[in-house]
Amino acid sequence: QVQLVESGGGLVQAGGSLRLSCAASGSTFSSHAMGWYRQAPGRQRELVAAITSAGSTNYADSVKGRFTISRDNAKNMVYLQMNSLKLEDTASYYCNAHRTAYVLGLPRQYDYWGQGTQVTVSS
Repeated sequence: QVQLVESGGGLVQAGGSLRLSCAASGSTFSSHAMGWYRQAPGRQRELVAAITSAGSTNYADSVKGRFTISRDNAKNMVYLQMNSLKLEDTASYYCNAHRTAYVLGLPRQYDYWGQGTQVTVSS
């Protein structure tokens, strides 16, 4: 089991920056891939950025060059640095922990979610 708590959301003007944090509980944090997702009203939840247990990252095209995901395994923390924020970045942002385990040779997916933190970008 992994429990996730996000923080750092808020109201910011377009062009500004915010840093989201995700605190994870559990001794297996380092074995999980971590991701930040977002969901705007009336839209599906989408992947914003992800980082593997080894530190490899990937980003949605819409945030490449503006957002940076990082993790600190010693502190069980994941961060999302968001720069040059745009109106369309307004959404609830969710932290996700993902792990694949093999049970009797078959893959089993484990996903854990935080409660979300609101990011609102104003003009």
